[in-house]
Amino acid sequence: MRIRPIARGDLDGLQRLARETGVGFTSLPDNRDFLAGKIESAARAFEERVPAEERLYFFVLEDDERGELAGCCAIEAQVGREVPFYHYRVGTLAHSSVQLDLHRTIDTLFLSSDHTGDAEVASLYLRPEYRRHRNGALLSKARWLFMAQFRSGFPDKVLAEMRGKFDANGISPFWQCLGSHFFPMDFNEADRLTGLGQKSFIGELMPKFPIYTPFLTEEARACIGAVHDDTRPALEMLKKEGLRWEGYIDIFDGGPTVEAYIDDVRAVRHSRLCPVEVAGSEPEATERPAWLVATTEMADFRAAWVGRGPGADGTLTLSDTEARRLGVTTGDSLRVLET
Repeated sequence: MRIRPIARGDLDGLQRLARETGVGFTSLPDNRDFLAGKIESAARAFEERVPAEERLYFFVLEDDERGELAGCCAIEAQVGREVPFYHYRVGTLAHSSVQLDLHRTIDTLFLSSDHTGDAEVASLYLRPEYRRHRNGALLSKARWLFMAQFRSGFPDKVLAEMRGKFDANGISPFWQCLGSHFFPMDFNEADRLTGLGQKSFIGELMPKFPIYTPFLTEEARACIGAVHDDTRPALEMLKKEGLRWEGYIDIFDGGPTVEAYIDDVRAVRHSRLCPVEVAGSEPEATERPAWLVATTEMADFRAAWVGRGPGADGTLTLSDTEARRLGVTTGDSLRVLET
């Protein structure tokens, strides 16, 4: 298994992933024209043909033995530059009466664009049959090695939006209680438009004043900052890297947005460069590969697990198979991370 940039010939495979993601996965709608545009945008980003702050880096997890796509993930260099990037910020308002000696604090939701200009890690999806052998960790962590290698192309902070809670029928209680009263469409249509980048209607139709959460149903309040069951593993990996919930939620389903300063992310802080030596022998199989490695060229970026780290002299020895998978030879450098 290896991570690589999405290629212009991956449209069929990407659309298959989009069809599998399900409701609430905003960033990967099942729209062939949109997906083709996303691939072209990503290709131009890896070719460095657009300004760094406008780039979308879209990666796929490839089973290089079967030649199929097993998953995907992405990095948005900066959000909200062209299209507003909205959240609800969970806050508190205090009310008091001196005459009656009463004091109340009430949770509120404020429409916010506070994350404008931050980077975003997004679009992480792994097909069910590949949810093993640390493939999910490979998808999640490879993005940090990319950001560490090309750190100057990113801002100070990074965020990740987590899919919110849905009931057994695929309905969002948060949407039913709140968003449905302001948008003349169902959740899937609003979700589809957002995924297609048509977000201006959010600021135009949502209330500008704070929303008092006691007016919401108990089911809707329970969705504030809660994640979809399928999203829990991704959230746990992000938390281990140091991302935390700071009170921002998705305006449609109430899922949490976690964030951190990029330089504080564990994988960014602890990764390092080391030279490569290619040996002919194949390594012994390992149950849990502990080292993640990534190449240092943007257009030919690759990432994969290996079963050993650098030796005493700081050199990382790879087998012929590993070297071919990563596209490196003796004398090249790799960014490495012990996990």
